[in-house]
Amino acid sequence: MKQVPQITPQEAARRVADGARLMVGGFGMTGNPVHLLHALADAGTKNLTYISNNIGEPGIGGGLLLEQGQIKKAIGSFFTSNPEAVAAAQTGRIELELLPQGSFVEAIRAGGAGLGGFYTPTAVGTPLGERAETKLINGKVYNFVPALRAEVALIHAWKADTAGNLVYRMTEQNFNKTMATAADLVIAEVEQIVPLGELDPDQIHTPGSYIDYLVQVHTKPEDLGSSGSVAAREAGVSGARLRIAERALLELRPGSVVNLGVGIPTLVAELIRPEHGVTLHSENGMLGVGPSPDEGGAMDYPVNAGKVPVTALPGSSYFDSADSFALIRGGHVDVAIMGGLQVDQQANLANWAAPGRPLLGVGGAMDLAEGAKRLIITMTHTDKDGRPKLVPQCDLPLTAAQAVDLLITELGVFEFGEGKPTLIEVMPGSSLEEIQTKTGAEFRIALRERSGS
Repeated sequence: MKQVPQITPQEAARRVADGARLMVGGFGMTGNPVHLLHALADAGTKNLTYISNNIGEPGIGGGLLLEQGQIKKAIGSFFTSNPEAVAAAQTGRIELELLPQGSFVEAIRAGGAGLGGFYTPTAVGTPLGERAETKLINGKVYNFVPALRAEVALIHAWKADTAGNLVYRMTEQNFNKTMATAADLVIAEVEQIVPLGELDPDQIHTPGSYIDYLVQVHTKPEDLGSSGSVAAREAGVSGARLRIAERALLELRPGSVVNLGVGIPTLVAELIRPEHGVTLHSENGMLGVGPSPDEGGAMDYPVNAGKVPVTALPGSSYFDSADSFALIRGGHVDVAIMGGLQVDQQANLANWAAPGRPLLGVGGAMDLAEGAKRLIITMTHTDKDGRPKLVPQCDLPLTAAQAVDLLITELGVFEFGEGKPTLIEVMPGSSLEEIQTKTGAEFRIALRERSGS
């Protein structure tokens, strides 16, 4: 049986050359090979092409490489989680290439499987799909996404044996499992290295044949950045946002698999009780998301897509990001509830690029908007300046075209179909006159009893 060499973080860093294409696992700082990255920072390796979902946090992980000017270009899906990456892009100190999160991980999977790329309906009709080769398949337009590979992959796992077989813990599979397949040289930092035969073959996530070197590390809460402990949660939420969340909850049926976005949808998670019978999905690789713990952090608990530590309900499961987005694209998420910046008459959604801000953080929004069986948008009816957000035509960059099924605001509930939204419910405290005054789009009126009442 193969024996994988065990080396130090410093020895690992010396195996990454200046100018290398470097894959880095992790979702936020969870499952991030922070010890290898800090050794790379100490080594001064420069002109890196950094392929990762995001660029760490300020001063931690990839964020340290960024601060020291060692990254030339980054390829990923959510750079806005590190404000220093946004600033670097705005000043031209770094080149960024943005991909929808599901396309990003599938491109890595394709690279690891020896494929040239794949076709996907995600991002069709959006700025991220403008330059893509397109193909009509079964009457639907698909974009071509080329495969991604790297010269070196740095990944993190919980446990390894001396043959390099890896086991990940909770939501730490994320991009690590896929990246292990898609690089010429793979270095895994692990918390435990056990003798051959101690790992149950049924429990191994990554076969040792993918791994070239092992580095034993000991992660501490401070290595996990903002996920290291449960952040103070917003208390006493009330008013319009809570009313919208309460109304959205009425749309969820027992047995449904539901994905909740950030913002108002996060409030829905706090309202869900076991008797609702809803299974929450998180795109970083978890089904059965429970409420946040009262204390502790990512050393003890999984994290959700907002990088917040959460509990796992009985019957929960963990998987990697490639499986998670296959689940989304394959139509196995019944409902996605997302926030919105604009929705228009044609059911187009814009929710990932605010006015005047750089286009640097799309995450999984495009994949969910395209792949979920039903898309519910929750947003305030007007922006902070009082301008309508239900408009004749979106003028912000699109997330998805003709995708919205239901829109819930603090003023009303709208269904979409046949080229024009239909007002089906006036929210308590509002009136038809107020809705007409504050709505930019044309809409029909067909009021009915409140859902779930």
